[in-house]
Amino acid sequence: MPNERDIIVSSETDSAPMSHHKALIYTMVMVSAADSDMTDAEIMAIGEEVQRLPIFRDYDTDLLPEAAAECAEALQAAEGLDKLLDEVKLGLPKKLHETAYALACDVAVADGQLSQEELRLLQMLRNKLELDRLHSAAIERGARARHARL
Repeated sequence: MPNERDIIVSSETDSAPMSHHKALIYTMVMVSAADSDMTDAEIMAIGEEVQRLPIFRDYDTDLLPEAAAECAEALQAAEGLDKLLDEVKLGLPKKLHETAYALACDVAVADGQLSQEELRLLQMLRNKLELDRLHSAAIERGARARHARL
């Protein structure tokens, strides 16, 4: 028979927030999937960010496809997007909110096109993470500059 400690630990694990790694990956996948067309450029951008950024140094990149698939599946559920946005916010420490938004912006512009759905998702993410409008504009401008083409 389980003791009280086992029951408490079990109930805490069931409702534990997702890791910051998974929250950042979900953020990128949500933006990529927003217009129902995850382009090769967006998928490559997600993989490159996970391999390159210091925040992912201790992340097992072999888990990336599974995390992306989990996110895509969760998006299909009723109210999936709203639920995922809440879970992402819970999984991210406040100091990573701007990082999540920057990653979302980089993925959104990776294919050279911004759809209305992607713009709307960025707005929802900005609101959910309670980002300052001026800071958000600077992040957006940085993404446009990094991904500019002639």
